[in-house]
Amino acid sequence: MNSYSAIVLIALLAHSIVNFNVLRNHHYRKEFPPGRTYRHLQLGIMSFYGADILWGSFYERQLISAVFADTVVYFAAMTAIVFLWARYVIAYLKEDGILIRIFSHIAWVYVFFTTGAMLVNFFTPVLFWIDRDCVYHASDLRYAMLAMQMLMFVFSSCYVMITARGRPASDVRHHWAIGSFGIIMTAMVFLQVAYPLQPMYTIGCLLGGCILHVFVLEDLKEDRRLELENLLEREARHQRELGFAMKLAYTDSLTGVKSSHAYIETVKHLDEKIDHGELRDFAVVVFDVNGLKHVNDTRGHEAGDRLIRSASKLICSRFKDCPVFRIGGDEFVSFLEGDSFASRQSLMTEFEAAVENNLHSGAVTIASGLADFQPGQDSSYRKLFEKADSKMYQRKSSLKAMAE
Repeated sequence: MNSYSAIVLIALLAHSIVNFNVLRNHHYRKEFPPGRTYRHLQLGIMSFYGADILWGSFYERQLISAVFADTVVYFAAMTAIVFLWARYVIAYLKEDGILIRIFSHIAWVYVFFTTGAMLVNFFTPVLFWIDRDCVYHASDLRYAMLAMQMLMFVFSSCYVMITARGRPASDVRHHWAIGSFGIIMTAMVFLQVAYPLQPMYTIGCLLGGCILHVFVLEDLKEDRRLELENLLEREARHQRELGFAMKLAYTDSLTGVKSSHAYIETVKHLDEKIDHGELRDFAVVVFDVNGLKHVNDTRGHEAGDRLIRSASKLICSRFKDCPVFRIGGDEFVSFLEGDSFASRQSLMTEFEAAVENNLHSGAVTIASGLADFQPGQDSSYRKLFEKADSKMYQRKSSLKAMAE
């Protein structure tokens, strides 16, 4: 391998290492438009390196047909770099002004014109030719196309740098780095004309690509990381707010036990478990506070609220390991599962004893009724609730009799 191809090979390896994540990561392929066009630009540059490596090898060995064919590929890759550079600048700026549209149209015209000229060159040497001694010759049209490249690089660089005015410091750094790529490529195109047998264009691609990677891509990755962190923080805050709102909605404001909203949601899940035959070892207790209407009518609603809170404390003190719901003004429900279900009879005995003590001392009294879920008999939660509710009314009658 001659020195020309060796230099280009080193550039290819360095470029591949620097842009490894760009070439590999899904993010640069689909999610981020400037990142996607940047990746396309890097692939175009690497294809140019490949053609340039082969060109140096073929030219040294004076393989005329191979040099001719590879020169066509070389020009095609160079054209792709100019076009993809234009697409990257447009995607990065995210603008739709008249100058950007003109620049975009010029890039397309350049592609079509260059492609047509390369096709014609197979029959008539309008761009270049290789003589019998395997010496490369460029035509005036080739120099005109290089001049057009230089103008496109200069225009894009100047425009990007001018639009940096008034932007944040990080954006100014990005714009100037992108502009520097165009300036470097302009200089290297000029040197390529002056030294056609030196890999000046390759050196320009490597230098410009490193500047873009360090001063634009890494900054954009950091900006995106910060953006993702902010999104995650907003999502976490939203979840906290949602959780707080759900807690408020599912908590009874007067007593602090679970609300009727929570009860409705729980009943839905219970019915689903019954439908699927998954509910086992389950019981429900229905509670009703005695005398609430009388207290409200004779002593006011504040006294009634105190009575409800007292009833809630009594229920929770006895059924401390069970969910307790306030489902109405003076109605509560508790569900018994696991150890609570196993000790349900002793829980009810203790609770009823406490209520009877309150009855004699004039404290809050609560009627209660317990019903066990019977698989195959209770086809819905409602059936189970009705059984417990019926027992609660029986208890209410017995408490009334005790009081008399």
